[in-house]
Amino acid sequence: LVDLLEADGIAAFGPTAAAAALEGSKGFTKALCRRHGIPTADYARFSADEVAAAHAYIDARGAPIVIKADGLAAGKGVTIAHGVAAAHAAVNEALVGDRFGTAGRAVVIEAFLDGEEASLFVLTDGETIVPLATAQDHKAVGEGDTGPNTGGMGACSPAPVLTPALTDRALAEIVAPTVRAMAAEGRRFRGVLYAGLMIVEGPDGPAPMLLEYNVRFGDPECQAILARLGSDLVPALCATRDGTLEAVPVRWHPDASLCVVLAARGYPGRPELGAEIRGLGDAAAMPGIAIDHAATLRGPSGELLVNGGRVLAVTARGTDLAEAQRRAYQAVDLIDCPAVFCRRDIGWRALAHRGAPTT
Repeated sequence: LVDLLEADGIAAFGPTAAAAALEGSKGFTKALCRRHGIPTADYARFSADEVAAAHAYIDARGAPIVIKADGLAAGKGVTIAHGVAAAHAAVNEALVGDRFGTAGRAVVIEAFLDGEEASLFVLTDGETIVPLATAQDHKAVGEGDTGPNTGGMGACSPAPVLTPALTDRALAEIVAPTVRAMAAEGRRFRGVLYAGLMIVEGPDGPAPMLLEYNVRFGDPECQAILARLGSDLVPALCATRDGTLEAVPVRWHPDASLCVVLAARGYPGRPELGAEIRGLGDAAAMPGIAIDHAATLRGPSGELLVNGGRVLAVTARGTDLAEAQRRAYQAVDLIDCPAVFCRRDIGWRALAHRGAPTT
């Protein structure tokens, strides 16, 4: 889209198609990391005509192990296999069963990293890098991070596990080398770069490793992050596109935010559609609450109906994460729709770090 708009003389924020390969192909990103010494899990990539080799690789590596569809699979293309049988099944689903269509015509199989996940967001014009904020997503459908992965059941910002020191390391060892590598390889990246990180215990203490890149703000991380933004976003986006990012200040509110996703029953499988949603006015009237619609539809009488898997996102700001969590769930409880559900523990890992420095 950026390529087409720019070719027509319309300024556009975001990466070119060549630069967007950082998200569009996990194999591309893993190979880039290997070439440039960017810390990430060991891996191998297998295409649809290498099924036997993929199975042999799993047998040689053992479990736990991670199988990822190479392309974009709506947040559902990752299997964390705790046994080799589950790993073999995931490979067959992608490469033989065509579960993910073209996104799964190749898979990346990588070593399992044990630690705590967090995300770091930056704006970059291909040279200057401006850190935005940190966030922690909750991918699993069930509380305590159990069950299948989804596109995200909620998020909070900041992510206390990413202390200022670890954030600086992630910028220096992962994000900056990636931006330099993309420019050196003729794929200059302009836009928002979202680094999904795993904080692992290394020989010298906690260390960040790259799980994946997204080339967008992300949902529901975007809601949590932008709720804390204290300056105008548009000049920063324009400067990112124009290559003048170093001249634009970005300010942040010192408080915290938390976003809870309401999903339709059946999600992330086959969601139940058509139920009426009531009570949004009462929830939205609470101070500091924002409600974003993801999959809703107006019925014939103007009623609001469920129209997809992730239906609504309720975001609250608070002086700290505990207050943001409390206020978000107060708003959620004012929404009347028995056909939707949410996780009741969004922010649980972050709250365990209460009192830690945050960014």
